[in-house]
Amino acid sequence: SQKGLNIKKVTTADEMLSEVKKLLPVDLAVCAAAVADFRPAEKNKSKIKKNDKSLQSINFVKNNDILEYISKNNKYRPRLVAGFSAETENLTKNSIDKMKKKHCDLIFANDVSQKGIGFNSDYNKISLIDKKGNIKIIPKNKKSFIANKIAEILLDKLLIDDRNTN
Repeated sequence: SQKGLNIKKVTTADEMLSEVKKLLPVDLAVCAAAVADFRPAEKNKSKIKKNDKSLQSINFVKNNDILEYISKNNKYRPRLVAGFSAETENLTKNSIDKMKKKHCDLIFANDVSQKGIGFNSDYNKISLIDKKGNIKIIPKNKKSFIANKIAEILLDKLLIDDRNTN
C-alpha cells in the first residue's frame, strides 16, 4: 500500500460496487475502471471442456453500473463525478450520450480504434466533454502527461465550483 492510498482489491463488479458504497460520501469520484457490462448468469466450478455437449450457449446478466449508481445517488452524490468513455466510432456523440444517461458531470473520451494511442501504447489523446457540451481536446501526448492534465482539470473544476457556491 502506497502512503496515503487505501487500496481495495476486488474480483467482480459486485465487489467493486460494494467497496465504492463504503467509501461514499466523497468530494470527487473519478470512474476510470473498464468494468464489464455483462457477466455469465451461472458460474462453473470447473473448466468447461470444448467437447461438452451440454453447453450450447451462455446466458448473461447485466452488471450494476457503478458510475451511474454514484451519479444518481441523491444522498451521497459527490460534488463532481467524472467518467471515461472508450469508443471505436462516433466518439463525441457516444460519449455525450453516455454522460447524459449516467448523469455524470464530465466525461473523458478516448478513441480506442486509432493505432498509436490508447490501448497498448504509451500515448493517448483525450476529449474532455462537460454537461454544457463544451469540448476540450488534450492532444496526443504521453499517458503520464495526460494523467497529470486530467488531475489538474478535475482539481480546477472542484475549486471553481467551490468559489461559485460560497
